[in-house]
Amino acid sequence: MEDVRRYAAEFLGTLLLVFVGVGSAVAARVDGGVVVVALAFGFVMLALVYTIGPLSGSHVNPAVTLGVLLSGKISPGGAVAYWIAQFAGATVASAVIWGLVRWGDVADQTGVLGSNGYGKHINGVGAAVLETILTFLFVLVVLVVTSRAEHAAFAGLAIGLTLAAAHLVAVTLTGTSVNPARSFGPALFEGGTALRQLWLFIVFPLLGGALAALVAPLIVKRNPRYRGEPEEPASKPPRRPQSGPEPA
Repeated sequence: MEDVRRYAAEFLGTLLLVFVGVGSAVAARVDGGVVVVALAFGFVMLALVYTIGPLSGSHVNPAVTLGVLLSGKISPGGAVAYWIAQFAGATVASAVIWGLVRWGDVADQTGVLGSNGYGKHINGVGAAVLETILTFLFVLVVLVVTSRAEHAAFAGLAIGLTLAAAHLVAVTLTGTSVNPARSFGPALFEGGTALRQLWLFIVFPLLGGALAALVAPLIVKRNPRYRGEPEEPASKPPRRPQSGPEPA
């Protein structure tokens, strides 16, 4: 039952991330600009970390789940279930956005239902490099701050701000994926070029997540414990009691 609750949390979390983030691009990309879209993604991610993080870890991103899997903190079966929930949540959110554009008189300010793509401001190679680096940064931050007990209270802030920063960099270039599920949902309903280019926004964010899992152990020990005081060296010999000089 606990597993079902975690999968449901990932479904709902990804749904909300895509609905708010991609929805902000669709409704306000022109009127609000890049900053509005970036903050929408960052703020909703921050909220999700504190809301569903204690239950599922608030991955809401297949690249994050891959990083956690390679770090040995989730089973392969659990990772697959997370991926299914994440892609399903993104699909439902995108269906709602598509319905609002088609029947709700919402003007799509991206012109492509907020889907990711390349060719206008960056080519395919550039998009691949950009998505790999930004996803590497995002997943690395997630893995490191959630591995340190002393950072628990600020994990959501660090993760949300990192996602916002990634969007500030790439919204005008690729629309910013760093999340295969986020790319999958809008492309499914937009079709055409977005669907043909979708593979790039699945493969290279996953590559970035895998690279982050390789680098994270170099930054933080595996399963570290918080210590209020510096750790005593393990090899330090026991202290001998003080005594006077030995008799001759």
